[in-house]
Amino acid sequence: MVTGKTFMKFTTPLVAAAAMLVAACAQENAPRAVPAATPAARHQPSISIGASGPLESRPARVPSSYNSVNTSRPVVALTFDDGPHPEFTPRLLDILRHEGIRATFYVIGRNVQTYPEIARRIVAEGHEIANHSWSHPRLTALSASRLKTEMTNTSDIIQKVTGRRPTNMRPPYGAINDRVRQTITRDHGLDVIMWSVDPLDWKRPGAEVVRRRMVEGATPGGILLAHDIHPGTIDAMPGTIKDLKAKGYGFATVSQLLALQDHPSSPRTATPVAQEQQTVVR
Repeated sequence: MVTGKTFMKFTTPLVAAAAMLVAACAQENAPRAVPAATPAARHQPSISIGASGPLESRPARVPSSYNSVNTSRPVVALTFDDGPHPEFTPRLLDILRHEGIRATFYVIGRNVQTYPEIARRIVAEGHEIANHSWSHPRLTALSASRLKTEMTNTSDIIQKVTGRRPTNMRPPYGAINDRVRQTITRDHGLDVIMWSVDPLDWKRPGAEVVRRRMVEGATPGGILLAHDIHPGTIDAMPGTIKDLKAKGYGFATVSQLLALQDHPSSPRTATPVAQEQQTVVR
């Protein structure tokens, strides 16, 4: 016969053990404090989109300048300049969401200020948002103080609207020199991103021409330039993406592509772009 005292004698250790197990599980599953991000940490993306799979951990990089990324993986970055545009950027976002890919948007600061809801949608749908100056001037013609204002005001409005601070920028018109490059990389801590493929969509050659130029120019690690302010460019995107997928390409944001470098210490340095035009805002 089991008396009350005998029952308590056997059950008390079991209860204590169970309590210890519950406490241990709670401690194991409790949220852990995340250290504050440092400038170097902003250059360590941890995921990738497309055919390449997850990115491995890489050491922090020093900001540099790129026309393309040195990688053997069949991955490209689609990039779009000069938005947000109230009509064409949402159309493009619909296409990208349907295709299940992410891109990088080089935005004008004053356009972010005017269309903050579109900038927030860009970030909410997993795309990268990056600095393309406040008012689209030729940076090489600016004084040091004006250059700083163009850069800082744009990064500030992007962070205010989206909660994300850009980690790279693209100079308007591709206008770059050593002074501007050093200011962007050293003073602002941003990578300078140019491009390896320019379909000249700002000349409005038609959707099929834009599509062909982008697909034919694509190579592993390529950075493909386009503009989400021209209707023909938006019309070209479904076919462009379809053709690139058919050729085996995956897609990544620029920051994700940079993390795929085969030799991170040897970036493909950006050079001034010859196809600068004077009258059409690119």
